[in-house]
Amino acid sequence: MRTMPRAARFVTWGNAWLAGATSLDEADEGIRAGDAAHHVIGLPGQDEPTPIVLSLGALRTLGTKAFTLALPVPGDPLGLAGPREFTESALEAGEAVVCEGSGLGLVPLVVGAGVQWRVHQANPATPLAFTEASADLAHTLQDVIDQLAELDVARWRPEVAEALVDLRRVGASGDGLPAGYSARAEQLAARARRCLLLCQLALDDDGGATTVYEAESRRQALRSLEAAARRALVAACAPPR
Repeated sequence: MRTMPRAARFVTWGNAWLAGATSLDEADEGIRAGDAAHHVIGLPGQDEPTPIVLSLGALRTLGTKAFTLALPVPGDPLGLAGPREFTESALEAGEAVVCEGSGLGLVPLVVGAGVQWRVHQANPATPLAFTEASADLAHTLQDVIDQLAELDVARWRPEVAEALVDLRRVGASGDGLPAGYSARAEQLAARARRCLLLCQLALDDDGGATTVYEAESRRQALRSLEAAARRALVAACAPPR
């Protein structure tokens, strides 16, 4: 999770292009990142898979005014508002793009070295409040760091310890947001990605927990941080206003 989820890259670079803050070629490169190629499957009026560089223009022609991010997990369909087919596909992938204005949604599927974005009908979800999501992550992060330090201090894996220390720093690192996004959005996205990385690493085992109660307390703390980080990343990637 040091890099952005693919849907987050699509959303942010797509929004930057729609706002005229970046070129189409730069948006195409930003969305693809290290992948070989991206194609959109099922665009209205398109019988063949459409490369990203052409898909952005097609989506704008179809009425897309902005892109928003969905990072759903079972029990928390974050960023989704249906219909059912789109929700189920996005939940399976763990991420999706909602195209506001066109009634479409895109769900990524990794195929070899490339990615196929499947088109669905999609409803726009209620936007998250940036300030609220940022504050929630900050408060949750501090609580979880204290809990993890108490429960796991004896058995931190080196990469988990590094991620925990890194969370105490504010600056962004690599794979940041494109032009048009504010410094505070960049900062929040960077912190959210680091939190998601920490959760991914730390949930691999029970750390230094020695009882079932400690292990469950640790998992609950990490799950609360993961939820706050997903919300923060969705808020950070929202269309710049």
